[in-house]
Amino acid sequence: MNGFETAQRGAATRDNRRGLHTGIGRFVRDSMDRKKDPHDMAYQNGFSAGSRNMSSSSLSSIERTQPIRVCVATCNRADYSKLAPIMVALRDDPDFDLKVIVMGCHLIDDYGSTYRMIEQDNIEIDSKLHTIVRGEDEAAMVESVGLALVKIPDVLLRLNPQILIVHGDRFDALSIATSAALMNIRILHVEGGEVSGTIDDSIRHSISKLAHYHACCTDRARRRLLAMCEDNERILLAGCTSYDKLLSADIKNSEHIIERWAGKGVQPKDYIIALQHPVTTDINQSLKMFELTMDALLEFNKKVILLFPNVDAGSKQMTRILRNKKIESNPNFSSAKHIPFEEFIVLVANCGCMIGNSSAGVREAGAFGTPVINLGSRQTGRETGENVMHCRDADTKAKILHALELQFQKQFPPSYIYGDGHAVSRIVSYIKEIDLSECIQKQFIFPPMADSISQDIDHILEIQSALAVDLGGTNLRVAIISKKGEIIEMFSKPTPPTNQVKMEVLLNMLVEASQKAIGHNCRILGVGVSTGGRVNPHEGLVMHSTKALDGWSDVDLRTPISSKLHLPVWVDNDGNCAALGERKFGHGKGIDDFLAIATGTGIGGGLVLNGNLVHGSNFCAAELGHIAVSLDGPHCGCGSRGCVEAYSSGIAFTREARRLYKAGQLIVDGMKIDTNEELSGKHLVEAARLGNKHAQKVIDLGAQALGTAIVSILHLLNPSLIVLCGILGNVLVEGTRQTIEEKALPSAQGVKLAVSTLSEPALLGAASLVLEYATRRLY
Repeated sequence: MNGFETAQRGAATRDNRRGLHTGIGRFVRDSMDRKKDPHDMAYQNGFSAGSRNMSSSSLSSIERTQPIRVCVATCNRADYSKLAPIMVALRDDPDFDLKVIVMGCHLIDDYGSTYRMIEQDNIEIDSKLHTIVRGEDEAAMVESVGLALVKIPDVLLRLNPQILIVHGDRFDALSIATSAALMNIRILHVEGGEVSGTIDDSIRHSISKLAHYHACCTDRARRRLLAMCEDNERILLAGCTSYDKLLSADIKNSEHIIERWAGKGVQPKDYIIALQHPVTTDINQSLKMFELTMDALLEFNKKVILLFPNVDAGSKQMTRILRNKKIESNPNFSSAKHIPFEEFIVLVANCGCMIGNSSAGVREAGAFGTPVINLGSRQTGRETGENVMHCRDADTKAKILHALELQFQKQFPPSYIYGDGHAVSRIVSYIKEIDLSECIQKQFIFPPMADSISQDIDHILEIQSALAVDLGGTNLRVAIISKKGEIIEMFSKPTPPTNQVKMEVLLNMLVEASQKAIGHNCRILGVGVSTGGRVNPHEGLVMHSTKALDGWSDVDLRTPISSKLHLPVWVDNDGNCAALGERKFGHGKGIDDFLAIATGTGIGGGLVLNGNLVHGSNFCAAELGHIAVSLDGPHCGCGSRGCVEAYSSGIAFTREARRLYKAGQLIVDGMKIDTNEELSGKHLVEAARLGNKHAQKVIDLGAQALGTAIVSILHLLNPSLIVLCGILGNVLVEGTRQTIEEKALPSAQGVKLAVSTLSEPALLGAASLVLEYATRRLY
């Protein structure tokens, strides 16, 4: 079962709920109050609550004193089966004032006058709108949309809803969604983000773009909405409301229902349900396919329950085909304009096969494992279980007959792609959280891109800046850095011992820095994070940590920072950031091919080739510290021997300082070490500066090891520039240069070796992640 990642949409029930009525109302109470059934184990494993916290604004929306005026618009029998559970739950909750608009096919005799079943469910109808222009062709559909647009505004003005709920992909729903959007009424779209493969997709996605909030059924639908630039905070992964009904339905006591719709003596699994609608983008082909389907069913010679098509263009011609073939008088066929949903799902659960192109075949039928034959292009984009066989090119009777022979009376395992039986309670809780006081203007979440040219005076006066983060083993540092590389303000705190506290401290520092940025007149473009270890920059994920940040592995940095600050976030390895900082602000500016080597506690680096940073296939390119320069050298932290880092890093110098101190060979005249001071690499460097030959020998060996590794890189990649960054750059540069001159081929000796002049390479590199990408998309 797919995961329903709700955002703390608790399924809380109300003990003081008023008594519910019969019909659909009975099931809503059952689904909202019953204990979790066995398939709720899948809910616990995958359909778990997310991490969205309720803000003060959402709390204020819950503590309102007046009920929320919610209007639900229903257009036909299909969308009512999805909306009715929501309507009943809203009707019986004192926190809501339900208004109902009935329109479209509900009010047409030829389609069953299905508004009556709404009245039978004791739902008060506030407005009936005759919006269908008969003709059942493309022009009639357009005229129906226009007629609805003329009539709906007066109704919405009278009902004055705060929230409008619409469902799905019908042209009627597009009319009312358009009206509500233009009248500044908040819209909740149910079952958006799905793909069915016809003109319905265009209508559904149009409604989604008009809607302010979304209640979708599957994780794929949620991801499609995100890809359409909808705000993740306004998308609820609820599941399909019809599953609340069908998962609790009594499908075994089916004899009287089967007898009513299929005839006396018909047994479970001995009949077929046929439900086929016209495809408005290819009416002629869909009519031909419908005729072939009827011929195949006549020859298959099984009992068939046939439901009439919807009101789309082509439905009149389909009805004509039925009459020409005398289907309605054929004893093997029982035809119906409408079957109540409670009885329809019993028929679906017990039929031998469904055939046609209705969404019921790929949604509701899957919950029972009922075999389905889906004909043509309609519904081919939807997610299906293994019970569905597609017959996309149903161009011969023989092909359809063969599909019937393969599928009839088979039994498949049930699939719960579209729900777990708790959709209604999630949606009701979600609506209660909506803050009606916030601005109604809808915001789209576009991917990062270059700013357009702006003549806004505030933008001209503001300083384009980045928040830069240096995640070090000793300190966490955050800085506000301008586009020109000026460090406007810097914040630093000791690195906490645990990941959870690290993240909490970092988020607090970033919030403080973003607030300070306002006082400095800075416009923050994003957040750049420099951290040790192997990093997946595409996901913002620290995959493996260094020893300096032990345990900092499999950590998602992007999501919590972006969620907290609502800013784009870039994350990369500290060596790569050093290279980016040099390219943006230092020696690498304008250089296409260069290598930046980060010297400090460890040895890292970043490689720029043809102007682009090289990450490698598994994000471990330019791990310069672990190039082996000796087969039997000292042990390295990576587990190998003879790595550059084992000779040339702060870790190596600290190790050697302690060895010399223990041997009485470290301290020289003029050098002082406090009693409580821990020995480190800086003492080795100081001793060498004061003339200690033992210390100088260690540094010379470190420079030789680094130079040897660089020579290998020169022979392999031939960059034009090597930049030594970090605190040991000046210490190692001369010995490194000498080694290059001694060991490199003459053609490679012309490389320029420079020491970085950047004051804070890690922070400036982190800032360059933002400033390069947000303004020029070079990263």
